[in-house]
Amino acid sequence: MERDIRIGVIGLGYVGLPIALALAEKYEVTGFDINTAKVTSLKKNIDPSDEIETEAFLSKKISFTDDIAELAHCSVYVVAVPTPVDKHKVPNLKPLQLASESVGCILNEGDIVIYESTVYPGCTEEVCVPILEKASGLKYMEAFKVGYSPERINPGDKQHTLSQITKVVSGCDEESLDTIAELYGSIIEAGIHKASSIKVAEAAKIIENTQRDVNIALMNELAIIFDKLDINTHEVLEAAGTKWNFLKFYPGLVGGHCIGVDPYYLTYKAQQVGYDPEVILSGRRINDNTPQFIAKKIIRNLIKQNKNLTACNVLVKGVTFKENVTDIRNSKVYDLIKELQDFSLSVDVMDCKAKKDEVKKEYGLDLIDEPRAKYDVLVIAVAHDEYKGEGFGDWEKHLVAEPIIFDVRALYRNQNLDKKAIYLTL
Repeated sequence: MERDIRIGVIGLGYVGLPIALALAEKYEVTGFDINTAKVTSLKKNIDPSDEIETEAFLSKKISFTDDIAELAHCSVYVVAVPTPVDKHKVPNLKPLQLASESVGCILNEGDIVIYESTVYPGCTEEVCVPILEKASGLKYMEAFKVGYSPERINPGDKQHTLSQITKVVSGCDEESLDTIAELYGSIIEAGIHKASSIKVAEAAKIIENTQRDVNIALMNELAIIFDKLDINTHEVLEAAGTKWNFLKFYPGLVGGHCIGVDPYYLTYKAQQVGYDPEVILSGRRINDNTPQFIAKKIIRNLIKQNKNLTACNVLVKGVTFKENVTDIRNSKVYDLIKELQDFSLSVDVMDCKAKKDEVKKEYGLDLIDEPRAKYDVLVIAVAHDEYKGEGFGDWEKHLVAEPIIFDVRALYRNQNLDKKAIYLTL
């Protein structure tokens, strides 16, 4: 297999690039992406997302291109493109459809196409396969095969890397399933789980993030309730966590391209088949409204201090969608910033990971390198490792006499703060 197989990976982001590099340890791989600047960077062994070190590119049988025709010699295609939602929370399948069309144009008899992008159950065979057939002129199952192996990449996580996570695989028949299992089994140390069908594998992926979303939504709802009862949520969770079967989830901002998006793919399909998913959508509403809850809590405390909101300065630390990544897609920190700005507060934003040009392009925000005012409010929005080593004392000189500290992830909770500081958290 290692001698004969040539693999094309379509989409070289957080998912596609690690897969391409891992496969390139044993197979000849060609990585394709429509982003020419990204391809140029990858040819220099530089990952634009800063997730993969230069050393990981070395001694690999891999090339990068933005010309799909250069993948025509491949016999296996791995599709790992984004699957976002639109402004109405409806799945946007355009990247997946365009990728399928591109692969179809170079598909040959005997080839296998493996999808890794997160989709709703049935999408691969209902949406992607017809596009492959039309573009290639080949018949599904007779001339080419299709499989689905959901990605489980966790950006910023250096422990649960690709090879250390059990890989779920599926195929359109037993032959394709065995081939796909053998392919991934050659690079995955944690083992392979064979799903009985493509639909099962698709569903397994979609509920992984849906489960986390619902559990975090419960924590966020508890934070709202406990705020009204004047109880510290984290103290409650610590006490409850002493029971052996209590699940340890915490309140927070839920954004990004997975947990904050994937549940909408499942609810979309559920509604198509006539079921209105109440729990999942309720959890989505709670998590999407958490930035507004934080902003209003800050505003209420400023009003209690008799502050003129138009004269108040806020410093927000962290704008990425989660800690220790550069990724700003669907960051709920921006929603928080926008809410504060809508109350006429002046907001400065810092982030030790995010890239200034990307933040400016995506959100119109200018990141600052150093504090440039005396701030009435300090918001620690993202728990980057660099921020975990800091404390109130590191920022006290940049704050007014009676500052408000909103610590989203409770990094400062056990520290001794100035007695005049108002410390808030979820």
